[in-house]
Amino acid sequence: MSGIVIVGAGQAAASMAARLRKKGYDGAITVVGAEPVAPYQRPPLSKGYLLGEMPLERLMLRANDWWANNDISLRLDCSVTEIDPKAQVVQISDGESLDYSELALCTGATPRRLPASLGGNLGNVFTVRSLADVDAMRAQFRPGQRLVVIGGGYIGLEAAAVARKLGLEVALVEAAPRILGRVACAQTADAIRALHQENGVEIIEGLGLLSLRGDTVVTAVELEDGRVIEADFAIVGIGVTPNEEIAREAGIHCENGIAVDAQGRCSEDHIWAAGDCAAFPGGAGPLRLESVGNAIDMGELVAENMLGAAQDYSPKPWFWSDQFDSKLQIAGLNIGYDSVVARAGEGASFWYFRDGALIAVDALNDARAYMIGKRLIEGGKTVTPEQVADPETDLKALLK
Repeated sequence: MSGIVIVGAGQAAASMAARLRKKGYDGAITVVGAEPVAPYQRPPLSKGYLLGEMPLERLMLRANDWWANNDISLRLDCSVTEIDPKAQVVQISDGESLDYSELALCTGATPRRLPASLGGNLGNVFTVRSLADVDAMRAQFRPGQRLVVIGGGYIGLEAAAVARKLGLEVALVEAAPRILGRVACAQTADAIRALHQENGVEIIEGLGLLSLRGDTVVTAVELEDGRVIEADFAIVGIGVTPNEEIAREAGIHCENGIAVDAQGRCSEDHIWAAGDCAAFPGGAGPLRLESVGNAIDMGELVAENMLGAAQDYSPKPWFWSDQFDSKLQIAGLNIGYDSVVARAGEGASFWYFRDGALIAVDALNDARAYMIGKRLIEGGKTVTPEQVADPETDLKALLK
């Protein structure tokens, strides 16, 4: 009997399946996941789970019996190997085929790895994406071990912070002129850099990697200026690539992800996409968001649209990152910003403007600034750079 098949078993898939049942869909739902475990939270992997503060059961998005109680079939430790859009059938790696009335692609993304020519195939070189990734590296997190992190994005910085808290020696290498170059303003980067340096992380910016050294496992990292940093292991955090291969092979249009319309439909009938893999219409072209908030919101919206809601996706982006004992909270999208205003409060916040309009806020240890900024952005409220810069301005009053 055909029903809804969801490919992928992450946050978007779990949110979609739950929404389908909540909205009254009583047909078959099958979730196909490549990992051997039920859907779980990914953000805590590089934070609480790696620190040993969050046990495995707390990672799970749903209790073990929830899936059976809601008559949702989990097909774990297997993957979809082929999609036939005309016959509306998918082939599974265990040899079975599944008919579908609607198909949702929630295939996520894969971390980029260093090429073998740079030593990326050596042992003790890790990425941070899955439970298996973190379980594989956990034994290395012992006091005195030497870690080199390649990449100064949020994942690399979070791993560096955890390592220092556990007593490791840590160096972080970013080839770009500064950390967080693609995702945050210089002021936010300055604050995060200072936090890491205060906690003993060596930050090396504007200097590329020449190679990882070692016979079978990494023993050192050589930089472009000839500097050599000894290492017991390395973590590579240089971004991710959307998992679009299975869609592309089926003739589905892809453009830096699986291309969808404003309601989440792919270029082939009865096929949808949501989460990290999905590229939806944005102001300046296809937009792909890698965040929990996007996975939840888009997964739920696509579920409703499968059932006929016909709603366009209007993302309300929010993100967060834990660095040592500090929390960075982000609201909005800073794409195309032309000015940044810093404001002191409970902590520090950095307000992004484009053509005089507020588009995003970074709040470091300042939950009040985050919440006010988020509500201002989502409500389309008018606030000027001058108002934000003035410490006498009561920003909360602007919400009225």
